[in-house]
Amino acid sequence: MFRGHFSRALASHWRREVLRTSLWFVPAIEVIAAVALFIGTTALDKAAYRGELTIPSWVISGTADAARQILTAIAAAVITVVGVVFSIILVTLTLASTQFGPRMLRNFIRDRGTQLALGTFVATFVYAVLVLVSIGPGSHGDYVPHIGVTVTLALMVADLAVLIYFIHHTAVSIQLPQVIASIAADLTEAIEEQGSAPDRPGQENGPSAAELLSLAESRGGVLLAPASGYLQFIRHQQLVRLAAEADAVISLEHRPGHFLVRGHRFATVWPSQAAPLISKALGRAHIVGPYRTLTQDMSFGIDQLVEIAIRALSAAVNDTFTALTCIDWLGENLCKIAVRWHPARVHRDANGFIRVISAEPGFERLVQRSFEKIRQASMGMPAVMIRELEALARIMTETTSDGQRQVLLEQAAMIDRASERSVPEAADRADVRRRYEAILTMESRLAARQRRA
Repeated sequence: MFRGHFSRALASHWRREVLRTSLWFVPAIEVIAAVALFIGTTALDKAAYRGELTIPSWVISGTADAARQILTAIAAAVITVVGVVFSIILVTLTLASTQFGPRMLRNFIRDRGTQLALGTFVATFVYAVLVLVSIGPGSHGDYVPHIGVTVTLALMVADLAVLIYFIHHTAVSIQLPQVIASIAADLTEAIEEQGSAPDRPGQENGPSAAELLSLAESRGGVLLAPASGYLQFIRHQQLVRLAAEADAVISLEHRPGHFLVRGHRFATVWPSQAAPLISKALGRAHIVGPYRTLTQDMSFGIDQLVEIAIRALSAAVNDTFTALTCIDWLGENLCKIAVRWHPARVHRDANGFIRVISAEPGFERLVQRSFEKIRQASMGMPAVMIRELEALARIMTETTSDGQRQVLLEQAAMIDRASERSVPEAADRADVRRRYEAILTMESRLAARQRRA
């Protein structure tokens, strides 16, 4: 039951992520709100026109021609600002693509500040146009929506505040430390969403996962990928229900973030007789798209930080401090992973039988993704090597098992060997060696403490 709630929460998170990564959703909501506001203010203006309502003294009054001039000027000004906002967005996206990498574009598109600013201006324009076209002759002379004109002026003042905020927000958001911190925050959220579902005691029936994997590999039916693209999301509970109905076990060989080729092997099913039935519904349980997302693919957040770091270390950029910032945030998130990363690899039905066995990255693989490419790009750079070793030392303080510490020791040893091969200055090599020896000392102390406990 707990796993079912957790799976549904991830599905809801994926739907929110799809809507958030669009420039139309928030503006569309604001435009609908502007139409609703127009309907409300028009009802008040009609009541005032019929003499059923007394308009407050602070409401702007005037002739129909004056109202038309005001509304026309506001609508023209706002639509001009919308063009400026679009231009700023395009410049920002171009800068992000060239400086941070094309995979960073989605981080800027999904920015709530940009979406709200764009939606506010478009909604004001729509409201001003609706009020403008409502002006016309009536049974008691020209109908002038005085309340609507006043609200339009108030929206224009709000738009000025939003424009100032948007300029400031854009100037801050394109700064590289802010970009890195934003990616790290998304990664932290992904860790909380995906890794905080420890196993709860419950009914367990049937063969073990190892036995079922052996059966699926030797005697199972092969399922082929229904479409090409990056696997973005897997509806595990839907697969569990499907497998339970067929009294089968599904072994998934790919996880979100992997690239699938249509018609190639994707999963296995045991017994093989259930493969045709499950294959028909496989496409509905998997979302495949042209890009990766963080919803079930926490490795994507790590890869984004690593990409910025190795770009910074390239000869064309040569920005060591950006790489150091990325290493700091990678270390911070790996500290959380060491404690909270408990992905669900086995999914059971209501009777406790294993129905789906999924592929999930382990702590070792996540550490390798975080440090190996940066180590390879930082040959001859003792400052980067030292920062990597310091990050490994911080992560080691959060480890909970000998296996986790051994993974970190392997990475530290590779960095030390890379230093010996590539750093020409003896003093720099000695600095790297001191950090490496500090990690060895820390590991010995933590292992002794664990044995005593």
